[in-house]
Amino acid sequence: MTIQSEPMGAYQTNCYIVSIDGKDIIIDPGVDAMSWVMRHVENPVAILNTHGHFDHVWSNQELKEALNIPLYTPKDDVFLLQNSTFMPELPHSFPDVEVDGDSEITIAGIPVIFRHFPGHCPGCSTIEIGDAMFSGDFIFENSIGRVDFPYSDANAMKESLKRFEKIPYDKVVYPGHGGATSIAKEQRNVAYWLRAI
Repeated sequence: MTIQSEPMGAYQTNCYIVSIDGKDIIIDPGVDAMSWVMRHVENPVAILNTHGHFDHVWSNQELKEALNIPLYTPKDDVFLLQNSTFMPELPHSFPDVEVDGDSEITIAGIPVIFRHFPGHCPGCSTIEIGDAMFSGDFIFENSIGRVDFPYSDANAMKESLKRFEKIPYDKVVYPGHGGATSIAKEQRNVAYWLRAI
């Protein structure tokens, strides 16, 4: 498995291309992601969203139509794809699959695990492929997603962090912004964030 990444737009939102068994999965195609993705995919099979905030989904529909591949979005954030509080001019996108909560699915023969960690937004999720976790805006290196946005929920974030702390294995974590970290490293920070929220 190989992972390519590029920070997109003013918010430097990481777009990822995960290549495994000759197939490419695109994760969180943000602002102006189209040209970079088109240059770096060979056999794209799906677009996945960790959540519905505009800086992670801006290029969803453009890529979906250009590549003729399905879009997977956490069910509880689908409404944000057509109704961005932050960015009214967000191009609307329409998922082919609304991922419901914690789900284990197979995409073109590739096992994919969505884990639902609400708090930053209602549908906020991580995506696990192989030995990697793509954490969107749930967990960052030494930080967590904000809970002061419209549709955020501080209590839900606390419950999500408690669940994250109990994950019984380690993987590399690739967040929506900034550099990579690991499950084990960020689990050590959970107690701090539970007090800080």
